[in-house]
Amino acid sequence: MNYISKMTFKYDVIVVGAGHAGCEAAAAAARLGSKTLLITMDMNKIAQMSCNPAVGGIAKGQIVREIDALGGQMGIITDMTAIQFRMLNRSKGPAVWSPRAQSDRAKFSVAWRETLDSISNLYIWQDTVTELVIKNKMRVTGVKTSLGAIFEAKSVVLTVGTFLSGLIHVGKVQISGGRIAEPASYGITEQLKSLGFEVGRMKTGTPVRIDGRSVDFSQTEEQVGENDFHKFSYLDFQPRPLKQLSCRILYTNEACHNVLRNGLNDSPLYNGQIQSIGPRYCPSIETKILIFADKPQHQLFLEPEGENTHEYYLNGFSSSLPLSIQLEALQQIPAFKNIHIYRPGYAIEYDFFPPTQLTHTLETKRIQHLFFAGQINGTTGYEEAAAQGLMAGINAHLKAHSADYENRKQENEKTGGNNNTGGNNNTSEFILKRDEAYIGVLIDDLVTKGVDEPYRMFTSRAEYRILLRQDDADQRLTAKSYKLGLADANRYTLLKDKQQQIKNIVEFAKNYAVKPEQINIFLESLNTTTLRQTTKLQDLILRPQLTIEKLVEALPDFQQQLDKISNRKAEIIEAAEIQMKYEGYIAREKIIAEKINRLENVKIRDKFDYNTIQSLSTEAKQKLTKINPETIAQASRIPGISPNDINVLLVLLGR
Repeated sequence: MNYISKMTFKYDVIVVGAGHAGCEAAAAAARLGSKTLLITMDMNKIAQMSCNPAVGGIAKGQIVREIDALGGQMGIITDMTAIQFRMLNRSKGPAVWSPRAQSDRAKFSVAWRETLDSISNLYIWQDTVTELVIKNKMRVTGVKTSLGAIFEAKSVVLTVGTFLSGLIHVGKVQISGGRIAEPASYGITEQLKSLGFEVGRMKTGTPVRIDGRSVDFSQTEEQVGENDFHKFSYLDFQPRPLKQLSCRILYTNEACHNVLRNGLNDSPLYNGQIQSIGPRYCPSIETKILIFADKPQHQLFLEPEGENTHEYYLNGFSSSLPLSIQLEALQQIPAFKNIHIYRPGYAIEYDFFPPTQLTHTLETKRIQHLFFAGQINGTTGYEEAAAQGLMAGINAHLKAHSADYENRKQENEKTGGNNNTGGNNNTSEFILKRDEAYIGVLIDDLVTKGVDEPYRMFTSRAEYRILLRQDDADQRLTAKSYKLGLADANRYTLLKDKQQQIKNIVEFAKNYAVKPEQINIFLESLNTTTLRQTTKLQDLILRPQLTIEKLVEALPDFQQQLDKISNRKAEIIEAAEIQMKYEGYIAREKIIAEKINRLENVKIRDKFDYNTIQSLSTEAKQKLTKINPETIAQASRIPGISPNDINVLLVLLGR
């Protein structure tokens, strides 16, 4: 490991905040070659799982697979610290299969710290950033801290989570803080507001933490995990190192609901104490009993916090009610009759900056070289934060070296040669499109549509779900990242080997002829139509009732073909089967995406004074002026922009 000989206060990239966004941003920038400083208020809380000790879930799992495919760290660390793994939505098509894991909360944070410490170009400073250094109100050049230190940087990434003016609520009790027992941060909001940034307030919450020794588990239903080949990282499979644990399912009841209803007058959500907007998809328990007043019970999940702790997270019971009410309500549930808790649930309000103030690189439009990632953009969720952090870190690195890039570009134009020396020298920005990644959907939604509640990803937000499956994130993204310089040669070699093995299986299936006498008895045993004539193996694989795993029982030649796969056999077979079964759907979606992408290539940023275009609606003028979209396609996705408005712009471009 290489160390600098003495303390320096000059860096290429500074990342403020060491949550999930900050860790990915700092790791990416440093691994790409930028001298990077990560500033955190507490070095013992790096990558803290502030809410539930889990990674992934519906659409979120796809994001983590994409982070891993790009060379990020969240998937690797989750696999290292997982105490339960499940693939959600298995009963549906592979477009919505979503991996999810419970992690050991403490070991997850330790693993992230060890990962950051292993990156030679990355340094950590424990302090609070109170001010950005801005040159001519146009460009960030560094940060100032509460200890009086001034650090210079070519790019700065803000990943401050819920800490900006954070305010915690437990009943009528209000505590300044970014997380429980951790101080809030002040100064940055006020500074950015004075520079013209729009600022808002959002709210999120977290449930009670329970001592498992006080739970009657006989009153709960066990939910075991899976232990097959699935995981988050595309790197070589290793057995999960930690003990695998079960979650528990239980339910609220009317007695519990009555206690909650009687306490609503003391709820910050309903007595006017909290003014900001919370997440609609993850309502508090007090919100559930009002919105779903006809439901006699609500499902809860007891999730273990680690393999060597009694602490459990109660998923589904987020609350900001007073401690006494939370405790009394829980005691009405049979499993919690003798409950002991570590701390109550609480709500937290914090500052955020509407993300329409960003470009697709996550750089702010007002201040050059300043990037935002994570909850500062109005999102929620570790996965959404990590994805933004990764992309912001990549682009902060590229921006920090943009002058070098431009110099090389001009030299290349003069000489007609190519002076590039590495992957990251080939571009000045890194952006993923909506048909390339859920990460592309996430960022495009943020900067184009903005947010009116804490944003989280759903599969329904993506119009190209069959193209954005969790099984093929590496095939979509690893080559791009390798060219950039982030994904390493080992990861790229694994990808090429996987692609070749998939190709071999598909070609074998397309060319191998199956005769009726070979397989009809087997097909009869599965109650599926027998063959009348020789049929290609691929046509059999297309049948819903048949899988590759079943067919090899009757076809020894096919088994011999699959036996040639030496590494990650199950993963490769699954990917090949999905590719064959859904080939038609995949091809159709690619055609649709290609049509839309033609509009993605029509650049319009700064080409129009929208207020002077009489044919545009008033709403279109206002929104196009505010967002200043990069392309026609982005403009078409802005809420309130009609097809007629887009046609007007296309006509003007033609002129």
